[in-house]
Amino acid sequence: MTAMSPFAPRALHSRQEDRRAVIDIGSNTVRLMVYDGPQRAPRTMWNEKVVARLGRDLASTGRIPEEAAEQALAGLARFALLAQELGVHDVQTVATAAARDAANGADFLDRVAALGLEPKLLSGENEAIASAHGVLGAFPQAHGVVADIGGGSLELVAVEGGACHDAASLPLGTLRLPALRAGKVTDFRRAVSKTFRKAGWATAHPGPLYMVGGTWRALAAYAMRAADYPLTDPHGFRLDTGEAARIARKVAHADPAKLAAIEGIGAMRAESLPDAAALLEVMLADLAPDGLVFSSWGLREGLLHQRLEPLERAKDPLIVAVADFAAPMNSAITDAALMSAWVVDIAHGSGAGSGPENERLRLAGALLSLALHRVEPNFRESQALEWALDKRWVGLDARGRAMIAAMLLGSCNRAGWSRRVDALAGEADLREAMGWGLAMRLARRLGATTRVSLMTSALERKKTKLVLRLDESRAALAGEGTMRDLAALADWLGLEPELQITA
Repeated sequence: MTAMSPFAPRALHSRQEDRRAVIDIGSNTVRLMVYDGPQRAPRTMWNEKVVARLGRDLASTGRIPEEAAEQALAGLARFALLAQELGVHDVQTVATAAARDAANGADFLDRVAALGLEPKLLSGENEAIASAHGVLGAFPQAHGVVADIGGGSLELVAVEGGACHDAASLPLGTLRLPALRAGKVTDFRRAVSKTFRKAGWATAHPGPLYMVGGTWRALAAYAMRAADYPLTDPHGFRLDTGEAARIARKVAHADPAKLAAIEGIGAMRAESLPDAAALLEVMLADLAPDGLVFSSWGLREGLLHQRLEPLERAKDPLIVAVADFAAPMNSAITDAALMSAWVVDIAHGSGAGSGPENERLRLAGALLSLALHRVEPNFRESQALEWALDKRWVGLDARGRAMIAAMLLGSCNRAGWSRRVDALAGEADLREAMGWGLAMRLARRLGATTRVSLMTSALERKKTKLVLRLDESRAALAGEGTMRDLAALADWLGLEPELQITA
């Protein structure tokens, strides 16, 4: 149960009008998610689940067990009351494979409605499309196939160009897989391959598989711990097909008890992980993706994303999220944009993500740099690394995290980075980003982060010199600290510092 992110520098109580909730009645769990914050980058305010396993008997009896139904309804009654007490008026209640496929599914949903909720039964196609929208919300440039695994089904849907198509829902959820694996390995693979033929389009669709669902995230946690990966959040984690196949083969025969001992893999996920890994082996062979990308956004976030107006969808989720995160510490997007523009003359734009990608990273880093200035000095370096590397950001890959970390360290006057950062990006990118950070430190020092100080000054690279130009009326700003920071930046860039006062 999670009430508040430890990284969020904000008051406990958010505005009620910003709150919206999704109650997801799945085959394995029934979950309440309450969100607040920006529409484009919602924050999780409350996250609670009940492990009712509504779909546990679908393969044998085709019905929702009464014991599971009672457990789910008790949880749903609590969720309805919680939403009311939290002042959430926008509540979407959806039901998926268990209620859809069970003979008594309609009766169960009538009992849900009696609690005052308004459950909507999603078709397999609608469930797949909602999950795909979650991926598109987190990865706006996604091009591949979304693979969302739940207890009752596996949803596949193609995504490209900000849209989704060719959705399919297959009876390959984690609660159904044990029965399929009960026989010979060859029989399992044959049955799964036969099912995949219903989504034959997926084999011809280029790009990676975007892996959605708690079981896939548990697989990512296994891979990350095995590789001593320097990040903790599985969102955005990538595996190439060869490594994914090797891990799938190993996990398919692993002891669930040993899996549960690994950080990031709970007991419930550990039980289903070997079966899911066996499924993945067949998926990799039959669908031949370019790799795997793990997403923490799926069905619930997709339901919110589907409601957005086109202009809201077009916003950069990283910039929206960082601006919201930094706002309580008086870091404004207008000030960050001015600071980002002030340092642009020292930016080479080198590396694979040059141009617009580096511009958005600089803007995100400027927002966080201004916020970091509000943190106690003895906490700044540790906060810089936590914000960059450990907080969940959407629209940000490992390289981007490392560059923001280097930028923030530079803004703390740290001319270097740890091996954890070094493992995520190339040296040229990190040196570039650290230069931005050192320049942002100079910008802050120059006029105590005031807008007028940046608007009456300029930082320019001139062949072998780094020139700080100041308007004559602002000459007194060139104090000892300012000149020290200018010298440190120039040294990092291999240039000579120079101050020019202009009339």
